[in-house]
Amino acid sequence: MGLGWGALWAGAAAVALLLLLLLLPGASWGLPLVALLSALGAAAWLAGRPLRIWRSPEAVGYLGQAGWSRAQVARRVRKSRRTGHLPPVYPNGWFCLLESSRVAHGEVRNVAALGEQFAVFRDASGQSYVVDAYCPHLGANLSVGGRVMGSCIECPFHGWQFSGKDGKCTRIPYAEKVPEFAKIKVWPSCEVGGMILVWYHCDGVSPTWQVPEQEEVASGAWVFHGTTEHFVNAHVQEIPENAADAAHLSFLHEPWIMNGVDLRHTKSKFWRFMKHHWKAEWQPEPDMHCSCLIVKHSLTIFGKHFPLLDMMISARQIGPGLVFLIFQHDFLGCGVMIHSVTPVEPLLQHVTHRIYYQRSVPSIIPKFLLWAESIQFERDVMIWNNKQYLSKPLLVKEDAAIQRHRRWYSQFYSENSPKFPSQNTGLDW
Repeated sequence: MGLGWGALWAGAAAVALLLLLLLLPGASWGLPLVALLSALGAAAWLAGRPLRIWRSPEAVGYLGQAGWSRAQVARRVRKSRRTGHLPPVYPNGWFCLLESSRVAHGEVRNVAALGEQFAVFRDASGQSYVVDAYCPHLGANLSVGGRVMGSCIECPFHGWQFSGKDGKCTRIPYAEKVPEFAKIKVWPSCEVGGMILVWYHCDGVSPTWQVPEQEEVASGAWVFHGTTEHFVNAHVQEIPENAADAAHLSFLHEPWIMNGVDLRHTKSKFWRFMKHHWKAEWQPEPDMHCSCLIVKHSLTIFGKHFPLLDMMISARQIGPGLVFLIFQHDFLGCGVMIHSVTPVEPLLQHVTHRIYYQRSVPSIIPKFLLWAESIQFERDVMIWNNKQYLSKPLLVKEDAAIQRHRRWYSQFYSENSPKFPSQNTGLDW
């Protein structure tokens, strides 16, 4: 699962190996000492590496069935599930395409998202660009065999070169003149928090807000400690809507994280003596595209409050697909977890969490927080993967924030926003 736990296992393996070698007939101290030092060196190396957890689309949120693979179960659930009357499937706003570190200087990557194919490349100076993946000449994919030439991307089919700055074709190897109209679409993009983001708007409107830098991340005061990636089979709006659903926190996320993610067993009696407790309040902000969720977390053991894990979390959502979760703790320090949701397909979301934390805090702390977050998040995934979206849910007065969140989120749709194929036209969602 990655580093912090890998270091513990490496250390335990070193001790076991040492004891085994000492018990062997004729054992000397030389070989056991070398083995111990090697294992401890591996543990130290693991402890310094970022934690990475990656889940495939079928790995989380589906119940296994006899004679069926997880992939078969997932396909059957997706095919048989009622979708309900969905909002448009691709909101307008900034979305994460991939991690900055995955595009080296002079490299190009293909990314499928938001019903589009993007070619993401980086020139020798480090500047990244996002353009349409398909060459307008004869349709070759620029990111499959294409080369980065200066600030241009070269088509692998005929060698046409297109500028990442304005999309204009700058060279056709066999033509005397490059037509003025020869160009590809350049998508507005930026790099924030270790991510390459693209601006999507169904009407081609230019960005109406910018994604802010987290000052401590930009200055290097908070450093990167890991990332998780999940795929969720749900509408994009269902995921941030959880912020306004305070009631689910006290029910779904109350069981201790060691109860796991399978909702059939999270109420297990074995770990019942430990419980998470949550108090949350969601509100829109004066900046119309932003909202804020304040969460207070506490832990009880045998019914007694355990203040060491009291934590305040301020989750600021910026647009339809980005959330900055600020952690504040008197003893464990401060950091940020950047949560992104990007539609791959109408009902398939790519969700990432990236954590940055104070340099002075041992890396095991943010890695544990990231791992714990993945456990809690995967409980939600089991709900999302199997639920139906209800445009007119049955709510009680304590659920009022859910309707307020839906009204707030509706600003990211417009008349031409793409809709699920079975939807009727009109903004009656």
